[in-house]
Amino acid sequence: MSKIAVVYWSGTGNTEKMAQAVADAASAKGADVDLLTVDAFDTGAVSAYDAIAFGCPAMGAEVLEESEFEPMFAAVEGSLGGKTIGLFGSYGWGDGEWMRSWEDRCRAANAVLVMDGVMANNEPDDEALAACASLGEALA
Repeated sequence: MSKIAVVYWSGTGNTEKMAQAVADAASAKGADVDLLTVDAFDTGAVSAYDAIAFGCPAMGAEVLEESEFEPMFAAVEGSLGGKTIGLFGSYGWGDGEWMRSWEDRCRAANAVLVMDGVMANNEPDDEALAACASLGEALA
């Protein structure tokens, strides 16, 4: 059984809904899933997981949330080499540049992205939640 962490930051609840969909789908495929907010995630525990899904909305000029998520992600970035990961998050404007930049950072860290990052414009619709479920299944 694979052990998966779903680590997210959510300001409005949109990214939290996406995180729940990822976690539920991975659990349904038999994975042991820890659903964690950024402040509950132990950055030293990356090696304890077979795969990690990271969820963060776009903020400001299409960047990751800067006070909690970005410092956590920067702390684990160097530990992602060879790690199977997935990315997801919501946005309210722009064209997803934050996700493309985030994927590039992960590739530069030699992480293994199981699929393209899942994005939802504001509240995730059925299509976005289905994509989150696909992400969870791919990680499991």
